Amino acid sequence: MTDTAHATSLLRDGCLLLGFALVFVLLFRRLGLGATLGFLVAGAVVGPQVLGLVSDAEGKLGIAELGITLLLFVVGLELNPSRLWRMRREILGVGLLQVVACGLAVAGVIALVGFSWEAALALGLPLALSSTAQVLPLLRSSGRLRTPFGERAFAILLFQDLSIIPLITIIVAMSRNPADLGGPPGWLLTLYTIAAVAGLIAAGRFLIRPLFRLIGNLGEREMFVFAALFTVIAAAALMELLGLSTALGAFIAGVMLADSPYRHELEADVEPFRSILLGLFFLAVGMMLNLHAIAERPLFVAGMALMLIAVKTGAIFAIGMAFRMNWRSALALGVLLSQGGEFGFVLFAEAVDAFLVAPETASLFGAVVTLSMATTPFLMAATRRFREVPIERGEDQREGPRAEGANALVVGYGRFGQTVAQMLVAAGIPITLVDRDIEMIDVAAGFGAKVYFGDGTRLDLLRQAGAAEAELILFCMDGDQLSPDMLEAVHEAFPDAALYVRGYDRRTVLQLEGSPARYVVREVLESAVKMARLALEGLEVSEDEIAHAEDMYRARDRERLHKQIESGDIRAARDRILTGPERREP
Repeated sequence: MTDTAHATSLLRDGCLLLGFALVFVLLFRRLGLGATLGFLVAGAVVGPQVLGLVSDAEGKLGIAELGITLLLFVVGLELNPSRLWRMRREILGVGLLQVVACGLAVAGVIALVGFSWEAALALGLPLALSSTAQVLPLLRSSGRLRTPFGERAFAILLFQDLSIIPLITIIVAMSRNPADLGGPPGWLLTLYTIAAVAGLIAAGRFLIRPLFRLIGNLGEREMFVFAALFTVIAAAALMELLGLSTALGAFIAGVMLADSPYRHELEADVEPFRSILLGLFFLAVGMMLNLHAIAERPLFVAGMALMLIAVKTGAIFAIGMAFRMNWRSALALGVLLSQGGEFGFVLFAEAVDAFLVAPETASLFGAVVTLSMATTPFLMAATRRFREVPIERGEDQREGPRAEGANALVVGYGRFGQTVAQMLVAAGIPITLVDRDIEMIDVAAGFGAKVYFGDGTRLDLLRQAGAAEAELILFCMDGDQLSPDMLEAVHEAFPDAALYVRGYDRRTVLQLEGSPARYVVREVLESAVKMARLALEGLEVSEDEIAHAEDMYRARDRERLHKQIESGDIRAARDRILTGPERREP
């Protein structure tokens, strides 16, 4: 095939894949079945076993696996130490027991069907994981993510994501890689894994963080994208060089940067690439599903899917009761997390590479995961009857609703933002701080404030910082940096969040008139009025005279501002400016 023909083939395949994905994802979204299933079905339909419009699924899967790599990088970014500590009881208690109990129980059933114990573990442990990509959006859309029930579900999903690495290591350690292929034994790969993780942690501390600090000081946003992708791909390439999982390298790279002030900016920069490549991954998985093997054993696939849902529901229900949950809430949690997850496909591929299961077996259990995921929206609906049932509070349960984000998002942590943020904290409001001034971030860290690096005028970064769950978004940046169009876009993206804006001067107030901002605060107005009052007190002017002077100024200022807004002319109502002494009659 000539280069021109090859390029034409790639464009044709890309057009077909994107077109079918667009149709099926929109259809499945409309039916409430989620985007993941849409991608899988689109891949199966366009692939060689149905319409045969696109071939070379293996080659496309090789590229698309970067989507899983980037997904694990983003998961690693979520696991900062403070968050892990706050949710330690749910993560290390409920989460650990869920993965171990469900994995061993499902593996036991698979072993009874006739599989070896190695194959049963390689298949059963991945099936213990649930679908983060489906459950979290459903919790958000139903308004349950900020409840204690939603937080417990999130903690379990968080531990499941964290457990990917040990599960990959377990599969590698059981590897049957034949000696004639030159592959090292499983125990040696385990040593490689430990050494590589230690090396990546050291590289992150002494190389990667200084690199991002340098880029932040230069202010080149495009270089953040390059540096983020370089970090992920370099970590993945190192693991591949050692014969290990590329996903492991990406995950460790994310954890290295989870507690850095650049976390939200990195998430925002990587997100578009992750979404596209992850969609392509599920398309390729759909293309590679052995539909003939599935058609030959439909009862096996359906039976295994039902078994998976029943076993996981029962195990999670028992764990919930052991942790003193209300029985209805424990049952709802079990039903909600009873499906298989997207990481099952990754671990099945690892099991095939380790010669623990045959490719046809991986396709069968991939279909089991797909079928169980199709039940997620219906299982979520089944839990709604338990929605209003309270969950008993543990001794570390916080008062009020909390999500993985905060109730208020403060953009800009300069002299103005610091006062706003500290007032909110004093009132007990959880906050997330974002600023793009590296020097300010470093100074704030010296005083114990955690400020994330990023451009708070970007919708993608606001979303990564938790704006979708926030009740307040307060723009406290220096200068005149906001426009009505930008605020309108923020309001459309996050309609539940009230917007408050720091206005540089009255020109800003005029410019933002009619915007969705609930209140535009002129930054120096109140402090100037306060200084004038103190000055009058120093001249021993009576309190009555001072109050009259303030009332007069405020009334004239409001009148002038109203006329300026009406006319759109900053020079309107100049006669209302106090330019000479005016004393009231005694």
